[in-house]
Amino acid sequence: MNTSPESLQADAEARIRDAGSLGELDDIRVSLLGKKGALTAALKALGGLPPEERKAAGQALNVVKGAIAGAIDVRRAELENAALAERLAADRLDITLPGAAVPSGGLHPVTLTIERISAIFAQVGFIAAHGPEVEDDYHNFEALNIPAHHPARAMHDTFYFDAGRLLRTHASSVQIRYMEAHEPPIRILAPGRVYRCDSDMTHSPMFHQVEGLLVDRNVALTDLMGDLEGFLTRFFDQDDCRIRFRPSYFPFTEPSVEVDISINQGPWLEVLGSGVVHPSVLRAGGVDPEAWSGYAFGLGVERLAMLRYGVNDLRLFFENDLRFLEQFSRRVGRGGATPGSNATAGNNATAGNTATEGTATTQEASS
Repeated sequence: MNTSPESLQADAEARIRDAGSLGELDDIRVSLLGKKGALTAALKALGGLPPEERKAAGQALNVVKGAIAGAIDVRRAELENAALAERLAADRLDITLPGAAVPSGGLHPVTLTIERISAIFAQVGFIAAHGPEVEDDYHNFEALNIPAHHPARAMHDTFYFDAGRLLRTHASSVQIRYMEAHEPPIRILAPGRVYRCDSDMTHSPMFHQVEGLLVDRNVALTDLMGDLEGFLTRFFDQDDCRIRFRPSYFPFTEPSVEVDISINQGPWLEVLGSGVVHPSVLRAGGVDPEAWSGYAFGLGVERLAMLRYGVNDLRLFFENDLRFLEQFSRRVGRGGATPGSNATAGNNATAGNTATEGTATTQEASS
């Protein structure tokens, strides 16, 4: 060995102390302890020593190897701590700065519309009622004065199951189930999904309706007209909102009227159908039409949402496009785009004032 173990150790420890970075320290480790390192070469040279010197020299080199490895570990820890302290000093947080904004979720415009409708009617005593979406023929048609061969059935393209079951084509079936289970007076709203075997640019096979029913003493058509006019005025919250009633026909009401609105001198648009409950429907629900009368109405939620929020394509409600949905938010006393602001995918509509949105008390119609 040309270099003594003591000299090798002293030189190595000096180089290790002078290492200024982890990369430089690793290079020193390789030059000393690697396969071609100085200490490895010294260990290989032991074979050229006389046998009586070989053991002592090997022990001395192993002591040096351990000392060098320990010195490297100590210096590595020092360099790592220094780097950490430098990063912490550079990344120090200013706790007085405002926090990063966290995106908040919002309710779907259809849900916002149902809540708005429910909140307005809840203030005049209506409660929410629900019924099954898979209905039987009796509650969906027969009890609503639509017998098997009635021409009005042609209005409904129905999804049928076996054993007389079907997907309800309107929420009016909830009226029958509720009257069967409760005594009048009755004031209910029945929001929910309904199904028609019809799908094109202006129709969806699944959509949402809100059905209303009021049963009390001496209810007349004028009561219906006054309540609907008050509802529509509050729902659209527009200074120039004209409302008109047109005679119409529905099997479950007589007389029947359809309701149109015109906002800001715009065209007349149909928004709902309604009428005085037919005596046959009251009898089917177990209510005596000689003692009680009532009115009913049904409205399409998507249509009202499109008119209120200025949505021009029904498909936007079902495509889960965040560019569209993020325009609607749930805030205290606020919700969604301004009526008529043309909320479309890619447009940022301004949130508009709404009535305080909440749901009415809920009851299940007996099934």
